[in-house]
Amino acid sequence: MNKPLRRIAIFCGLLVLALLIRDNWLQYVQADKLRTDPKNRRVAIERYAYPRGDIIVDGNPITGSVEAKSGDFLYKRTYKNGPMWAPVTGYSSQAFDGSFLEKIDDGILTGNDDRLFFRKTLDMITGKPQQGGNVVTTLNAAAQRAAFDGLKQQGGKGAVVALEPSTGKILALASYPSYDPSSFAGDRNSDAAAWKKLQKKYNPADPMLNRALRETYPPGSTFKVVTAAAALENNKYTSADEKTQSPQPWTMPGTQTELKNEGSIRCKDVSMREALRISCNTVFGKIGSDLGNDKMLAEAKKFGFDEEQFVPTRSSASVFSDGMNQSQTALSSIGQYNTAATPLQMAMVASAVANNGKLMKPYMVDKLQSSNLDTVTQTDPQELSQPLSAKNAQILQSMMETVVKDGTGQKAQLGGGVTVGGKTGTAQHGVENSENPYAWFISYAKLSDGSSPVAVAVVIEDDNANRDDITGGGLAAPIAKNVMEAVIKSKK
Repeated sequence: MNKPLRRIAIFCGLLVLALLIRDNWLQYVQADKLRTDPKNRRVAIERYAYPRGDIIVDGNPITGSVEAKSGDFLYKRTYKNGPMWAPVTGYSSQAFDGSFLEKIDDGILTGNDDRLFFRKTLDMITGKPQQGGNVVTTLNAAAQRAAFDGLKQQGGKGAVVALEPSTGKILALASYPSYDPSSFAGDRNSDAAAWKKLQKKYNPADPMLNRALRETYPPGSTFKVVTAAAALENNKYTSADEKTQSPQPWTMPGTQTELKNEGSIRCKDVSMREALRISCNTVFGKIGSDLGNDKMLAEAKKFGFDEEQFVPTRSSASVFSDGMNQSQTALSSIGQYNTAATPLQMAMVASAVANNGKLMKPYMVDKLQSSNLDTVTQTDPQELSQPLSAKNAQILQSMMETVVKDGTGQKAQLGGGVTVGGKTGTAQHGVENSENPYAWFISYAKLSDGSSPVAVAVVIEDDNANRDDITGGGLAAPIAKNVMEAVIKSKK
């Protein structure tokens, strides 16, 4: 072969080699990236080529699919009681992708999950059209209705989380104001305006914010339950009824500032039971200061602070700071300063106390099913931590039950042989407490056999309420009561 032909042959060989390398790069290395690229419209078309599987509550679907009236997507998502369930389901939109369970379990719901390979293969052989699987939740419909209706009736903003203490199952997860995912489930041409109205830029109420999982609030006096647990676990005090070393007034260490109590309550040297009942800042602030930042932080972390939770939807990390001095630790120990918590976190605190000190990992998906209802995966309860011993948990239970029986949480009483333990909170908000405070209530219900079917956290933020009327016992406790009652009735 002469020299020019050899050069041409080598050049053509290099071109073929480059083509083969590029082809293999696209088909194998880049395959997943190209398949999931938002600009790959064929993926979206396939996603809505079949009815999606459903999200299930109490055996009933809270989602559906209907044939689309326009565009190249064959089906679009529908929702039953969309605003009530939106914090659980999230949304699935032809134009705006998806969120929460709709996004996390999209593969199961569309039928494209690798775990459904044999089901898909069998359907191909039999000629059956592709079908999505189901997401079976742990939610309790009656509890969710009580939570959402309570928030809606209150009329401000807020959230409710209810847990089953013995397992960690999420029984209610409500956020208000909310939105209807059906309103923008279609294509961009038809639903862009509805989507725009829900964005925080155009709607200050921010209805798409999941306040139960993604908003952190100063927990106020509800955090005193964590501080009491720290006192017991570190042997600062060994019972609910021994006198504490609590002067009144009490000046925070390193400052000339007195820590104030609400109104004219008398807190000097009272027991922890009495201090929790009437909500003494001086008692629990001094406990936190005496224990120090390290011990308080360690106890808060045992309850789940400073760590994101995945239920499987991500929940923001609640905060208890490190590196604080004694006075900052004192303020943080009564739920102020830098301390911030999600409603889920505070429900976890109440749940751990109710479950004799054992904190179970919260979750809201019981199982995933294939289209023929075979179980693909089942969630097993999992212990997350042991924030306090069973003995100390029972001491703390007795203190929280006194709060509801004779203290600030009396509006949460249920009767009928059901014992309720709780803690109210009215958390300061704004620069120098200039804005309306947040109203909190955390609680659990205990049946006559000693079991606890439900623990609840409620937070209310109402900018329009009379400031003097905003209390955890007044605004949040009645909602918690209705949620606990709904769970108990549903189990009979």
